[in-house]
Amino acid sequence: MTRVSFNPGHEMQHQTFGEILLERSADDHPGLLFEDAAWTWREFVAESAVRAEILTVLAAEHSAHFSDRPERFRRLHVGVLLENVPDYLFVLCGAALAGVTVIGVNPTRRGSELASDIRGVDCDVILTDTAGRALLDAAQADGGDPGVAAVYDIDSPDWQGLLDRHAGASPALADDARDPHTLLALLFTSGSTGAPKAVMCSTGRMAMLGTINYRGLVREDVAYSAMPLFHGNALFAAFAPAAYIGCSFAMRRKFSASGFLPDVLRFDATYVNYVGRSLSYILAQPERPEESRTRLRIVFGTEASTHDRAEFARRFGVEPLESYGSSEGGVVISHTEDTPPGALGVAGAHMQVTILDDSGRECPTAEFDADGGLVNAGEAIGEICNLTGAAMFEGYYRNPAATAERNIGEVYHSGDLGYQDADGFFYFAGRSGDKIRVDSENFSAGPVERILDRFPGVLVVAVYPVPDPRTGDQVMAAIQLEPGATFDPVEFGQFCRSQPDMGTKWTPRFVRIMETMPVTATRKIAKPSLRRQSWIEPGQVYARGGAALVGGKDDDEFLPLTIEVRDELLANYRLHGRQPAGV
Repeated sequence: MTRVSFNPGHEMQHQTFGEILLERSADDHPGLLFEDAAWTWREFVAESAVRAEILTVLAAEHSAHFSDRPERFRRLHVGVLLENVPDYLFVLCGAALAGVTVIGVNPTRRGSELASDIRGVDCDVILTDTAGRALLDAAQADGGDPGVAAVYDIDSPDWQGLLDRHAGASPALADDARDPHTLLALLFTSGSTGAPKAVMCSTGRMAMLGTINYRGLVREDVAYSAMPLFHGNALFAAFAPAAYIGCSFAMRRKFSASGFLPDVLRFDATYVNYVGRSLSYILAQPERPEESRTRLRIVFGTEASTHDRAEFARRFGVEPLESYGSSEGGVVISHTEDTPPGALGVAGAHMQVTILDDSGRECPTAEFDADGGLVNAGEAIGEICNLTGAAMFEGYYRNPAATAERNIGEVYHSGDLGYQDADGFFYFAGRSGDKIRVDSENFSAGPVERILDRFPGVLVVAVYPVPDPRTGDQVMAAIQLEPGATFDPVEFGQFCRSQPDMGTKWTPRFVRIMETMPVTATRKIAKPSLRRQSWIEPGQVYARGGAALVGGKDDDEFLPLTIEVRDELLANYRLHGRQPAGV
């Protein structure tokens, strides 16, 4: 585990997140708002103290389960498999008081892949509900053993009994909770190999992020988030800053485009965070006069298109603020008022961001033609890196090889491709390897390929990202069939829907049937060639959802990609300033 210095250029008021919570323990300002319930910060921290006592008891009961782990990780690991409900935050903050580790389990994973996620982070116990229990049972039936000592259901009488027995617990910091390097959270991401990696976040880092990410929040603000708590965005950009400032934090169980405006009005929200396509889903709702009557003054997120940001500003009267970053925290690029269209922005404070080639040398500055086209892509495009960013990334849990790929000396390597113009603005140029990002969910091609390989008649399959019209990627698959086999799009759609280990974002949006798969000299599939073809080049191409690709109903049917749909798609890409083929 990398020992991070928690002084990002200014004095830190709190060394641990538990210290922030103790400061709120006598605060009667509204803290958490959820559906029809509300807790003051005093009440919120009291609930967290109850969970801290419970976690301490569970740690003693299950100590044999983690006694042989390395000393740095020899503490209770609690997997939380829940939607955005109060218990999620109570347990997370209880862990900050008790000095134990919370694992944000991604509920979009399925089957043996879900079990592998849980097993790979040495999860000792899982806290879930009825829906989460069903996912665990399905994973077990799929042959995946999560390897945990116990599962606790927050809807069960047993859990309620624990709450009753520890009611009235006083907020206090355990010895481990006083050390800023104590591991507080593990947040999953996905790597190019297909094996998910868990980003480590210490209690000191959580405190630091709450301190530096408050983005102008004041006591009277209400920060609203519907982004999932198992991702860093909701925690780092919304909850932790709200706890630091002591403003109210409102959350929704699960993101809903139709529920966004009613929630913002209901909670009187002044701050909203978002990720990726969430803005586009909100803007797809019918325009209403109430949109211009909210109290919103700060809207912050990542990966929204220029068109969507402008449209949101027109309708809601507040311009979204953009930033490029990740759960690893090694690189931050911030959008500024003078950022050119299509650019990410400039390096964040205290960040020495640059573009490096495969040899570790800085790439030449990007050059553009009269139409704004990049003319020296081969030289200018490289990996987005931070020359001093290794000090900010705490590493992947018990995965030194993957950590070493990111941290090389003092340099943090993002794994993303980009280029920089003469004025210092950075542009995104794609994702290295087989990483795919759909609706802000990161995963890799390998597991999807293994599933599609089971479809009858498949000889060779390749899965790769193609750009989404607005932000991130769409999944595309190229399939070479066995001799004599034919492709039935209806059966293929039914197959994808029936696979228990198919993640919710993994089903291909496009499928190309190949007579012969392009290969390299070493007989590896030439994915760059496939990405350049995308769905644009002629051939036997199918699209899932048809009209959904241009804003219509997503019916999950695979239909031939007609010239009419293709042209409408291309127009949609032009509208959002994106290219339909991969780099």
